[in-house]
Amino acid sequence: MATRRGPRFKECRRLGVNTCGHPKALKRIDAPAFRKTHKISEYGKQLIEKQKIKAYYGIMERQLQRYFEMASKSEGKTGEALITTLECRLDNLVYRLGFANSIRMARQMVTHGHLTVDGKKITIPSQNIKVNQVISLREKSRKNEQFRKSFLTINSRALPYLQKNEDDFSGKLIAIPQRKEIPVEINDQMVVEFYSK
Repeated sequence: MATRRGPRFKECRRLGVNTCGHPKALKRIDAPAFRKTHKISEYGKQLIEKQKIKAYYGIMERQLQRYFEMASKSEGKTGEALITTLECRLDNLVYRLGFANSIRMARQMVTHGHLTVDGKKITIPSQNIKVNQVISLREKSRKNEQFRKSFLTINSRALPYLQKNEDDFSGKLIAIPQRKEIPVEINDQMVVEFYSK
């Protein structure tokens, strides 16, 4: 299974947005060494927007292409459908609910079997979560201090499509995310234009 292993902070500075959620990710973005002096072409702008999606959701190129094909066949705007589908991935919701402090940690938690969906152990990070499905930390995994601390201290920014239950270390998707509610800085239309060439 392919995973993204490149330097996260360097990628955040290159893209100009904090895709990994770390408070120090953009600390040196204004340093002279990281200032962009050349003009970026239209293609370059589209490419950056596409790279942002891959960074935000921790996916590879082939996965993104598959998601785009699915989104282009759905009703409504392709860009919005693409972001909404990615937002409902299991690893992403684990991150959004605060079980993990990064998308990489969330992906590892899922593959190592620390979480259940509706009481069933799922080890596939790309699993699509449906409305009202409950994601829980397994009983034996609740003894792990890092998992407990992450879930109880990380504020999931009160996203309107998620419900968090700290008493039993669980959370659920209560509605299909609307594009304006999803906390990612991406120009969807540029991504659509990039793949439509």
